[in-house]
Amino acid sequence: MPEIVLSLAILAVLVADMLAGGRRRGLNAIMACIGLLVAFAAALLQVGTEPVALFEGMLVLDPFGIFFKLFFTAVTMVIVLVVHPYRELSERYHGEAYVMMLGTVIGMMLLATANNLLMIYLALEMTSLPSYLLTSVLRRDAKSSEAGLKYVLFGAAASGAMVYGMSLFYGMTGSLSIESLHAVLVQGGFPTGAMLVATVFVLAGFGFKISMVPFHSWTPDVYEGASTPVTAFFSVAPKAAGLAVLLRFFSSGLSTVEDGLRQPFAGLDWPFLLAVISAVTMTLGNLAALKQNNVKRMLAYSSIAHAGYMLMGAVLLSDSGLQAILFYLVVYGFMNLGAFLVVIALSAQTRREDFEHYRGLGWRMPLLAVPMAFFMFSLTGIPPFAGFVGKVYLFRAVIEQDLYWLAFVGILNSVVSLYYYMRIVKTMYLDDPGESPLEPIRVPRLHTALILVMAVPTLILGFRFGLLDRLSSYSLRIFTGS
Repeated sequence: MPEIVLSLAILAVLVADMLAGGRRRGLNAIMACIGLLVAFAAALLQVGTEPVALFEGMLVLDPFGIFFKLFFTAVTMVIVLVVHPYRELSERYHGEAYVMMLGTVIGMMLLATANNLLMIYLALEMTSLPSYLLTSVLRRDAKSSEAGLKYVLFGAAASGAMVYGMSLFYGMTGSLSIESLHAVLVQGGFPTGAMLVATVFVLAGFGFKISMVPFHSWTPDVYEGASTPVTAFFSVAPKAAGLAVLLRFFSSGLSTVEDGLRQPFAGLDWPFLLAVISAVTMTLGNLAALKQNNVKRMLAYSSIAHAGYMLMGAVLLSDSGLQAILFYLVVYGFMNLGAFLVVIALSAQTRREDFEHYRGLGWRMPLLAVPMAFFMFSLTGIPPFAGFVGKVYLFRAVIEQDLYWLAFVGILNSVVSLYYYMRIVKTMYLDDPGESPLEPIRVPRLHTALILVMAVPTLILGFRFGLLDRLSSYSLRIFTGS
């Protein structure tokens, strides 16, 4: 039902855009918001239903998939509300931008519920193709066009590698179903080398979506070149979709339960591979962010580092690890979206995204500076903010599995990230704004309200996180079978 609602919303936005002739920008935003709101309600009504296979097992409706459907629609609704007041997207490309966002959400929903290798590929393409268009929708902007081209080229290479890996799995097992793949692997006797090669190639497609090293190099250029609301959207929603399909594929297809514990198949030690990639991803992301002077580009490298943090939970094959990922993903959504909303507010008029533009912001725009400081503290993992609790969940789960070296790398990277996050806070409150008068910044009330909506949970979830803990625990039924 959520996918059907969004499909109808796409048609409604297209018709409204043609009938209005681009004269009523608010009509498209209203139609998109109504569609997202109804889709959210439809997904909410599915909470509590038993897992069920759909379309001959191509899709599966379960608490894990419902969790991500709610997450995708909520994030996209925030982005749509932000896009409307600003003319960067809404002046000439408002209808197209909303349609592509809704189309991407449908692809992400299918990706989070896909239970078949062919369906995974189709859903990934459904997510990627509108994303390429969103990146380069500002056709007269050279950076936007360049970013779109880079995104397409990297996406095509990653998709090709993933399809090749899937073809290897099909050749060895005779089926595209994740359940059938698991059943064949349980019987044993599979060629270990071929399985490892197939796994690496499939991981390329998933890694591209979540900006995982070595499939991350598109991220900084695309994030910097795309419109800032689009960048905020990319930094959270498609990354979550890639993480969802990665978790489902590896936990349901390439692992088995022995003595009540989930383990990888003998000879196919993909958790160690993911652990190494997780450590390299968070390290590279944080080190590259240190020297950035553009805030959008800094947040791009930061998102790579946070992908590495979340991959720690995927390594563990334990309930606590998987729950930590879901918990951290929601927290990351609040703090990262909030940080990008502040960047959007500051760059909407001046088109400036450098650190110098933040001088004296703490005194001239406290309604932007204080939430931005909250987001920076939380992204670092400083108590009592939500990011601290999210990292505690991740590090605790890693330590429970005796992966002390990975926990140490994660903690060390959190310390490194303190430098560039606090650099923004220092610029806002401690740097001299200079003698020249600072230009006034006009922020729409709706945008200010959304920033505060992101800031409040970022603070509150630091010490009242029981509801989110129960929600993430409930969503694990796909893996626990309880």
